[in-house]
Amino acid sequence: MNIVVQKFGGTSVANLECQKQVMKKVLRPYREGKKVVVVLSAMAGETNRLLALAKEWSDNPDPAEVDSLVSTGEQVSCALFTMLLKQQGVRARSVLGFQAFIHTDCSYGKARIVNIDTDELKNMLEENDILVVAGFQGCDEQRRITTLGRGGSDTSAVAMAAALDAEVCEIYTDVPGVFTTDPNICNDAKKMDRISYDEMLEMASMGAKVLQIRSVEFAQKYNVDVHVRSTFTDEMGTLVTQEDIDMESVLVSGVAYDKDQARVTLVHVHDEPGISAAIFVPLAEKKVLVDMIVQNPSKNGRTDMTFTIPRADLEQTLKVLESLRYEIGYEELLYAENVSKVSIIGVGMRNHSGVASRAFKALSDENINILMISTSEIKVTCLIEDKYTELAVRTLHKAFELEEGGMKPESS
Repeated sequence: MNIVVQKFGGTSVANLECQKQVMKKVLRPYREGKKVVVVLSAMAGETNRLLALAKEWSDNPDPAEVDSLVSTGEQVSCALFTMLLKQQGVRARSVLGFQAFIHTDCSYGKARIVNIDTDELKNMLEENDILVVAGFQGCDEQRRITTLGRGGSDTSAVAMAAALDAEVCEIYTDVPGVFTTDPNICNDAKKMDRISYDEMLEMASMGAKVLQIRSVEFAQKYNVDVHVRSTFTDEMGTLVTQEDIDMESVLVSGVAYDKDQARVTLVHVHDEPGISAAIFVPLAEKKVLVDMIVQNPSKNGRTDMTFTIPRADLEQTLKVLESLRYEIGYEELLYAENVSKVSIIGVGMRNHSGVASRAFKALSDENINILMISTSEIKVTCLIEDKYTELAVRTLHKAFELEEGGMKPESS
């Protein structure tokens, strides 16, 4: 059985005309004799409307009931789209998360897929040529509806492709692919033909909203090729796939940024074993995502500890740290919300030196001060004042010649 999985986001299914455009994409592999699994999001704006209703009805809505509520958005999209297909004489049916036996854990609002009953899905595909599956949702062991978090339809689609051993997973969006940076900031941003899983993971972790990060993790784990392309054109998009030697032919593949950041500093904490754990374990228990961490050299048994968090977690973080003041023994708690992260990303920097220094010099030439630095094998991240974010992105994009396809190692 030759199977293609396609996923369409909220803007792609926003109204009747949009869904007719989607139907043309879906009927292409169908007319080639392939079985098609179509994963749909809720219509654009519908999830936000439902979440607003929950907050209007309750000051502290129950997470399980919120999942039950917001999952109805995908149900509407699937039912309406299946009607369009049946009107064309196609053997099709809509399938909700629990009907597809997408089993998840019980983390309402951010559930993780445990397994998918592929036998049941294949039985449905024997009886139908196209399955229209509600993205973003599954069910837990108590048979309660769960949702996978924002962008969860991407994860639904990749999981389906992995479970069914599909030829490809096509993710259709309102952009034509993955760009070297945000084209809204840099007019010279170039669409990439291919990008490795690792590079895409780093781009997604830095706020690039083309793919949900968990969908990329799933694709890498199960070796699923993901083709990111536009609903509204027929041009080829970007293939997210295994790394190959050609991807190492450029030093940097892309520039990403994240404005949703805050910096926290604990001044003069005790420099002794257990202090770091005393700080970061309680934050982890509150699901606060800590990223960059810098500890100053010790002086007189004291040190400063600085780290970054998502701006939305700042209030929670300050409450936790204030409650730990006497246990940690800090003298002052400082924070700043006017910061952002800018990163250069590329598998090519694994085996070539001078990438970080070129980035630092480029920022220095524009008089952009670097507040913190963190690195990985394929990423260098700088924390800067957020007012310089767009300038920094354009500067780094130009410094590594990304508008021309990327700087080659020999020219560095």
